[in-house]
Amino acid sequence: MDLTHYLRASRRALIFTGAGISTASGIPDFRGPQGVWKRRQPVYYDDFMSSEAARIEHWDYKLEGWESFRDARPNAVHEAIVKLECAGKLLMLITQNIDGLHALAGTSPERLVEIHGTNSKVECQSCHWRDAPQVHFEFFRIHRTPPLCRCGGYLKPATISFGQNLNPRELERAHEAALAADLVIALGSTLSVHPAASFPLLAARRGVPYVIINQGETDQDGETAVTLRLEGEVTEIFPKAVDDSLS
Repeated sequence: MDLTHYLRASRRALIFTGAGISTASGIPDFRGPQGVWKRRQPVYYDDFMSSEAARIEHWDYKLEGWESFRDARPNAVHEAIVKLECAGKLLMLITQNIDGLHALAGTSPERLVEIHGTNSKVECQSCHWRDAPQVHFEFFRIHRTPPLCRCGGYLKPATISFGQNLNPRELERAHEAALAADLVIALGSTLSVHPAASFPLLAARRGVPYVIINQGETDQDGETAVTLRLEGEVTEIFPKAVDDSLS
C-alpha cells in the first residue's frame, strides 16, 4: 500500500516533523557544516540563568538567526498538514522545529506540540509571560543588554536550551497522541533526537502504520515497526499524497 492509501484510511494521524521540512522555507540548516551550531558552543540553561555574560552570548547567538526565522514563510508541507486538519484527519502534530511555521500556516494550538519550543515568542523565565520577539531583539541589538520582563525576570527566546527541561505538559500531550493515533508519519527528521523521536516509534509499536519520509538515512530505518520508508524531498512527496488522499 502507498502513502495515499494510508492517508485516505486514517482518521487520527500523528505527524512528526523535523528540520528537513523547513529548509524549503529558507530556514538555514543550523546543524550543517556551516551552521551556527558548528561555529558556536551552545549556552547551557544554568549558565544563562546565572551569568550575564552567558545571557549576552545566548541573545547574540539567537540574533544571528533571527532574520531568517522572521522572514520565513510556510511551504507546501506545512500547508498540507493544515489540509489534513481541516479534513478532520489530524490527531496531533509534533514538531522538533522551533521556527513557528506550523502555527503560522494555520495548525491550531490544540493540534500542535512544539516540543523544543518556538522562536516566535520570548518567555520570562520567572513568571512565564510571553511576548512577540521583535521589540526585544531590537532592544538587544541596540543596547547589547539582555532584555528583562516587567517582573524583573530574564527574558529568553521561548526555545528549549541545552540543559533545560522540556515542558512536561507538552510531553504528556505527545505521549497521549502516540497512544491514540491510527497512523504515524515522520517528515524530514533523522529521528535521532530524544525524547522527541520516541513518540513516532511508540505509536508504531502499537501496530499502527508508520511512514518515514526523509532525504537521507534516519536512526529508525531499521526498525521492524516501519511500514513504509520513502527516500526523497518531503516537499515533493507529502503534499501530493495529501491532495490525492483528499480528492
